Amino acid sequence: MDSDKRQRYQTIMVSTYYPDTSFLDYFVMPDVTERSLGSDLLTTLHSGKVFIVNSRKRNGLILFKRYHTEFAGPGAAVGGDYDRNCQGVLPIGNLSLLSPESHEERQKAYLIRRQWIRLIKQITENPVSEQRVQKILDQFEQYFPPKIVAQLPDVAFALLVGVLPQTVSIVRRLGSNIDGRFD
Repeated sequence: MDSDKRQRYQTIMVSTYYPDTSFLDYFVMPDVTERSLGSDLLTTLHSGKVFIVNSRKRNGLILFKRYHTEFAGPGAAVGGDYDRNCQGVLPIGNLSLLSPESHEERQKAYLIRRQWIRLIKQITENPVSEQRVQKILDQFEQYFPPKIVAQLPDVAFALLVGVLPQTVSIVRRLGSNIDGRFD
């Protein structure tokens, strides 16, 4: 009798994985010049050389990987083997990439990249998706002008903190008092 019940309640796993489909297919840049710049940057990152995001400027890169994005802020290393799997790049601010002049400078840049990753990790540890979105938006608005942050696509923030782009859109539209959860 128990085996009959067990068979009746067995479920079938349905895969929704489509290997030929990428979120980047749906990611549209506002104009051709930005798309060209992103393509040139991607080629630069895939060259195998390591670069450092200029730490003297308010700039950075959102790096689109297959299922997530990473932020490389000022002082962070980009390129080399670390970003070979990068599928898209979105520059923020007046991007300036420098070549490391020494092994020590390169090591320091890798440590800074890890710090940026840890910052995003801390944000993603919050179990409430709306709070993750609000926190990442707040972090970016502390560092970049709100006008620049407003122009960044929802999908970039969504993939940074593990939410749907619609969640980012709602939080941007309704602010931090959505459902009274942020009081």
